[in-house]
Amino acid sequence: MSTKSSIGNTGIYDASELGNGRMLILGLQHMFAMFGATVLVPALTGLSVSATLLFAGLGTLLFHLLAKGRVPAFLGSSFAFLAGYWTIAPNGEKELLPYACLGVAAAGLVYLVLALLFKLFDAKKVMRFFPPIVTGPIIISIGLTLSSSAIGNCNANWLIALVAIVVVIVCNIWGRGMIKIVPILLGVVASYVVAAITGNVDFTPVREAAWIGLPFKMEDTVFSIFKAPDTSLIITSIVTIVPISIATIVEHIGDISAISSTVNKNFIREPGLHRTLLGDGLATSLASLFGAPANTTYGENTGVLALTKVYDPKVVRLAALFAMVLSFSPKVAALISSMPAATIGGVSLILYGMISAIGVRNVVENRVDFSKGRNVIIAALILVLSIGINYGTEAQAIVFSISGINISLSGLAVGAIIGIFLNAVLPGKDYEFGKDPQADSSANLKV
Repeated sequence: MSTKSSIGNTGIYDASELGNGRMLILGLQHMFAMFGATVLVPALTGLSVSATLLFAGLGTLLFHLLAKGRVPAFLGSSFAFLAGYWTIAPNGEKELLPYACLGVAAAGLVYLVLALLFKLFDAKKVMRFFPPIVTGPIIISIGLTLSSSAIGNCNANWLIALVAIVVVIVCNIWGRGMIKIVPILLGVVASYVVAAITGNVDFTPVREAAWIGLPFKMEDTVFSIFKAPDTSLIITSIVTIVPISIATIVEHIGDISAISSTVNKNFIREPGLHRTLLGDGLATSLASLFGAPANTTYGENTGVLALTKVYDPKVVRLAALFAMVLSFSPKVAALISSMPAATIGGVSLILYGMISAIGVRNVVENRVDFSKGRNVIIAALILVLSIGINYGTEAQAIVFSISGINISLSGLAVGAIIGIFLNAVLPGKDYEFGKDPQADSSANLKV
């Protein structure tokens, strides 16, 4: 079989024409793209990095199975639930984390409820609550709220970060053939090598780590709770964390819209949001039961799709398999975990910016009319609440009490709730799902 030697502006939907070797490298690139953010969540919360990798891979494969293998999405750790973890286990207490994971597992079940609604009712009736004026600003907010972590990582060493940024830009703009396909991977490798040469990488954890080990321990899973359950803490965890799913569901719809826009296929219609929501929700619940973070469709990998123009879901499934293999090797996981923060920051700086840019593109391509006051108000409040709460409060969330139980809502959750509510009650709606097949669901989609 002949292989394609160069990549133009036309997207590639069957990566097999590139050859098996190139497909493997593309899969590695997708793994590296998700790795920094995915392992950051367990690093911040105290959850297991190895379990995170295992269930990111398993969750991705489960998602692809339920979505008929058509959507090139990778499921990695969700940042939206950080406030929930910190509320239940503020210092990463091992005995409290399983309770937080139980709350996240319950939040995953909310996806199933909405998936059922999509299955039972016309998508038009459900999608009227998620028009471009809501999902567009949410996508923008996702990228902007992540931006602080990218800058924070870059601050560790801007020289190393700039190496990653420059290599990605040069390879993407002036690269030819395979160089143009793997700018993220080359940026990571080049930056990592420079960091190692300049003495900015500590390889001690790598030397001390075992070659093979199990990804998780049963005492870290939700099942450990039921030996001596604390009923009050169970209720608190569920009530505190489940509302966050409102934001992550909107984020999911936005991500699927962004992937659809990038790939130029209407995944809202086929395989349908009921399937993608089911896959995302079940993956989140499964991961949480075994002590891994909530899963979410990853904007980082959507950025890779936009950069490489290789849209074959098989490549993403290869990345999932790589992540699963790594989860059983503490030494390899330690090697990748030793990647300098500045390297992660440099790559993330580009990818997070592309997420927000895709949000802007969705709003523009759907011709959202900002001469209408309702649209200006909805977009303004979503952006200010989502970003302002994230940066303007020490806990990066709004906390309020009901009957003595503290409930924490992240900025994205508040922005999503307010956006959906205002769109539902304010007069002057001008969006109808299905009226324009090429502009459905916040994106310039093509059937």
